[in-house]
Formats: sequence, structure tokens, C-alpha cells
Amino acid sequence: MRVLVVGGGGREHALCWALHRDTPEATMFAAPGNPGTAALGTNLPIAATAVDELVAAAAQHEIDVTIVGPEAPLALGLADRLRAAGRAVFGPSQAAARLESSKAYAKEVMRRAGVPTAASATFTELAPTLAYIQTHAEPLVVKASGLAAGKGVVVCGTRAEAADVARTMLAGSALGDAGKEIVVEEFLAGEELSVLAITDGDRIVILPPAQDHKRLGEGDTGPNTGGMGAYCPVTLTTDHLLTRVRRHVLIPVLREMAAQGAPYEGVLYAGLMLAPDGTPYVLEFNCRFGDPEAQAILPSLPKGATKHLVDIARGRWKPKRQVIAPTRAAVTTVLAARGYPEKPERGAAIHLPKDLGADVVVFHAGTARDPDGTIRTSGGRVLSVTGLGADVRAAARASAAACERITFEGKTWRRDIAWRELQRAGAA
Repeated sequence: MRVLVVGGGGREHALCWALHRDTPEATMFAAPGNPGTAALGTNLPIAATAVDELVAAAAQHEIDVTIVGPEAPLALGLADRLRAAGRAVFGPSQAAARLESSKAYAKEVMRRAGVPTAASATFTELAPTLAYIQTHAEPLVVKASGLAAGKGVVVCGTRAEAADVARTMLAGSALGDAGKEIVVEEFLAGEELSVLAITDGDRIVILPPAQDHKRLGEGDTGPNTGGMGAYCPVTLTTDHLLTRVRRHVLIPVLREMAAQGAPYEGVLYAGLMLAPDGTPYVLEFNCRFGDPEAQAILPSLPKGATKHLVDIARGRWKPKRQVIAPTRAAVTTVLAARGYPEKPERGAAIHLPKDLGADVVVFHAGTARDPDGTIRTSGGRVLSVTGLGADVRAAARASAAACERITFEGKTWRRDIAWRELQRAGAA
């Protein structure tokens, strides 16, 4: 089997790692990949958004299955193009990927499907936006409707702050096309949970739920980021809760998408807020594996789990279970560059010890290799360091110990990943 993974971040390294673990005889390609994926196969110097070149590469290298990592190529229709060329691909169509590429569209789908979500309004003009904000309760949330690389959601403590954010997005074009349409919604209190499910549009298998840490600083302080770490399992996810998510979120959305002529196939990621009464409200949908959730979830899965992705892509999926339970706990800590998320510094040499232990897996994200072999920082989120263990406490210790030993100038990271879970377990 010849497999192409599209993308070049930590998520894509984790996908290549999991596929290689499950099918070591497969020939792996990544586009554009990174130094981590290069150790598992062949990197192709093609941007993840270069749809024409990717389709041509799939033919040139006789790719059997393509797995699309990031959201941007899905929003550009890469999965459609590959299917039209007769290639098996894991990932939703361009029409289905609108669940992520347009928050306004996702809100409409949820409204039609009766899915619990925060009350909201959508705007493209500044004046009515400001008028709406002036009557809204505090705090409130302002979201760019389009793809903004994890930077399009701002929780605003006051109406004045929300008005400033709206001006920046709509009038200041801070996020480009992504901010030309915005969603203003009520703030929901509770605990967040990432529930990822794989689906062929009809059947659903839920992966081990995870919890992401979006804020830059410890104690969930500082600006929002693409994610500073994640862990699984999460003890909040009882069988009852997952049944509720399946019945009241996943199934209704899949049925509504099919009714709209956009059947959904791939990973459906529901970002949830668990209200104090236990109701799972949907904050957002993603049309792909989360980053850094994938770096925690994939290593926690039983060996052979990636066969589900291949079988869905080939149209021969026959799952025998509704939930895949983790075989071990995983805690992923992101090592970021100084200045992230606004202006990350690049070029620092990375010292990556080879003896981090069997309970640690390091996934490359924002890295590049010099001709002499030196690995350097080349992006905001540099490495994802995943610790594994019998429980979250052991996994967190393994991750933190490895993060201490990996060095580069300006290394920025949170030492409290999984703190809620550790607090629930009574661990320091």
C-alpha cells in the first residue's frame, strides 16, 4: 500500500507515525511533510493547498490512499478532485467541509438539526454588528466565520472589547477573507471537550475524547492559540455522555448534511462545552483531526486502528464497535517558539535527545532541517511531546520530563497540561 498524508504539522507526523506503526510495510509519502515525516517515508515539496500538484503527485506516485490532515485543502476541494480522479481519499468533500470553513453555515446546520449550541447572530456589516453587541449580555464571543488557523475566536469580557474585535475583523481586515463574516454568540461556561468521530456518512465510531488547552499560559491565561497541549482519556466522558453526543449531535448533523446533498465522510470533530447540567453544547465543528488532539489520541489507540481510515477511504468499512477505547493514557505538550502566537521567532537550533524513553513520542511541527542535519525552529508550534502511561498522571510526568530535556532558545510551554484531570484524580 502506498499512502500520502497531506500536510506538514504535528498532526500529520502523528498520522504518519500511526500508519507506519500499523502497517510498517506501507510506502509513506507526506506533502509537504517535515523532518519527522521524512524519517518515516518520502517528503514531497508540495504545499498542502496546491490542489493541482497534489492530484498530479497522487497519480505520479501511484498513491493508493490519501489522508488529508489540514482543513484548508479540504475547503479547497482536494478530496473531490482526488475522488474524481479515481483515487481513494479520507476526508470530507468541499461542500461537507463547510462545517468548519464557515461557522455561519455550521450554525445554520445545527439550527436545522436541533443540535444544542450557543445562541448567536451572523453579520457582514459593521453597523448592525455594533448595534447587536450593545444589547448583548457580558461576556460574549466574537468569531471569524472563515478559516483563521485557530486565531479567529475571541472571548470578550465586555461589550466594548467585543466591539473593538468586530471592528478589527470587519473594518480592519485583520483576518482577511476569514473575518469578512463574523458570528457573535453568547458565552457558555463549563468544561470543554473534543469528541472526534470517524464516519462514512452513515456509520459512526467515536475515538477517545480529548481535552485541548487553547490558552498560551498556565492556568488557562493569555491569548488563544492553535493549542498548547491535549490529553486523553478524559474521565468526564461517561458512556452516557458519549451516547448523548452520538444521538443529539453526531447523528442529527450527519442526517442534515446528507439532506442538503453534502454527505459527510472522514473525521467529524465536535468541540463541546459541557454545561453544569451535563448538556453538551457544540462550540464548533472541525472537518479533520485536531491539532494537538491527534498527537494524543492516535498514540492512545490500539494497534491497527488506522485501518478504519483506509477502509472508509476505499468504501469497504464495516465497523464492529461504536467506540474505540484507549489502550493507554496520553498527554501531549506543545513546545512553541518565543513570540508565539503573534510573531514566533524562527531559526533556533533544537537539541532533541535520542534517549527520551519508550514512553515518549516526539512529533515535529514547526521544524526544518539544515543541510548539515541541524534541526531548527521554523514555526510557532515547534514540537508536540507526547507522554504515555497507565494513567494521565504517569503520562503527564513523562511528557513534562521530556520537555525539560529538549532545548532551544526561546522554548515556550505549559507545565500544567491535563491539570483538570489531575485535579479530579486528586494528584498534585
